[in-house]
Amino acid sequence: MANNGEEALKQYCLEVARRAHQAAAELALVTGQQKSAWLHRSARLLHERSVALAEANRLDVAAAAGYGLTEAQVDRLRLTPERVASIAAALEEVAALPDPVGRILESSIRPNGLEVQKVQVPLGVVFFIYESRPNVTADAAALCVKSGNAVILRGGKEAAHSSAAIVAILDEAAADAGIPEGAVQLVSTIDRAAVGHFLNLPEYINVAIPRGGEGLIRRVAAEAKMPVIKHFAGNCHVYLDKAADPEMAVRLTVNAKCQRMGVCNAAESLVVHAAVAESLLPRVGRALIEAGIEIRGDAQTCMLVAEAKPATEQDYTEEYLGPVISVRVVESLDAAIQHINRCGSQHTEAIVTNDLAAARQFAARVDSSAVMVNASTRFNDGGEFGLGAEIGISTDKFHARGPCGINELTSYKYVVYGSGQIRQ
Repeated sequence: MANNGEEALKQYCLEVARRAHQAAAELALVTGQQKSAWLHRSARLLHERSVALAEANRLDVAAAAGYGLTEAQVDRLRLTPERVASIAAALEEVAALPDPVGRILESSIRPNGLEVQKVQVPLGVVFFIYESRPNVTADAAALCVKSGNAVILRGGKEAAHSSAAIVAILDEAAADAGIPEGAVQLVSTIDRAAVGHFLNLPEYINVAIPRGGEGLIRRVAAEAKMPVIKHFAGNCHVYLDKAADPEMAVRLTVNAKCQRMGVCNAAESLVVHAAVAESLLPRVGRALIEAGIEIRGDAQTCMLVAEAKPATEQDYTEEYLGPVISVRVVESLDAAIQHINRCGSQHTEAIVTNDLAAARQFAARVDSSAVMVNASTRFNDGGEFGLGAEIGISTDKFHARGPCGINELTSYKYVVYGSGQIRQ
């Protein structure tokens, strides 16, 4: 859509929101079988249209340099045949999940004969603002519709062609399966002012979910007139306890940091118990350096790892999303927990230890949406947790926390069955 003035943009956003609101009402009558059929059909079309998808994605990748994207950001943007297959597989996994809509969560019979049911229901309309990852377009649409919600997708301009190609496939499959028109809509303007207009439509949009840089998320949280599910940053830690297995410590640290650096559950900080720093830190440091990672550490780290650079206090709160990691040596488990709770972002923290008591204390006291014991931070993911896919990872404590799948995109209402009872 061309930007024909502020009023035209405002009207466009209003029309999109109204269509979504109407679609959400119609989705209440769509069966779980229809939603699954839509997802299966979409997955098949993704495979069949892989050439067209690749061509659309090539346009986005070719334009990436002009947007100033880093190498890690371009990697997140790129659609390989393996990633297209992974997107299709994620849709199949969501299709296989039980339909949450209408599920009775609790039921009781009151002394007066009233049957009180607590029933799972959709949130309504989701406004989803996200970064340049085409797979997220399909994941978000699948999760929202499966959970009975209409979704307005505001993807990054960097992935505009790829996202449009994916949504075209979803729309085609939706028509075949009887999914209401407007259940999945991709915002067609790159004008950033559109976000503000959508955020001012609480009468049509029930929840906003921003997924991207901290600046975007803070803007949405400040401007939204509806509830927001969010996380601001992913400063994730790996803590190597004094009872850590050395081989496991090296393997998990490298995986958490290096397996995919440009994502929110990649490790950005390493904390090492002083009792094992002298024996363990040089080994872990060497493995990280060989993987191309720059180490920024405290005085003891710099003494034990010659290539390490002195860290600033800001380094310990930074989400690098690239080949840099901060390192701090601590005197105790208690000091490690205090450091993580002070510098972390309540996203994902991991402990490597053979001491069960230490693991339990870490899990209980670390304030985070997910705690990993002897496992990589990279597992904090909806697919890896068995949710089929995720629309984001929440560090909030109300309504949803951690990976948000279909259940986190629902609420509940009470339905009461009586036989003519009146209150005395």
